[in-house]
Amino acid sequence: MLDWAPVMVGVVLFVLLSPGLLIELPGTHRWVDFGSLRVTGKAVAVHTLVFFTLFTVVVLAFNLHIYTGA
Repeated sequence: MLDWAPVMVGVVLFVLLSPGLLIELPGTHRWVDFGSLRVTGKAVAVHTLVFFTLFTVVVLAFNLHIYTGA
């Protein structure tokens, strides 16, 4: 059996936390920009840290598992 939880959580968080898609933190003009579709180096660094933190909490701390197959 394969554990699909890390894959599914990673894909969902990647889509939600892509810098500039929904939210850009820190933004180019303000502290937070919504739907700007712009990316800065600072935003990439912040979103990477947030992604890693949320991914670790959801997968390890909540002990989430999704099994498929026989």
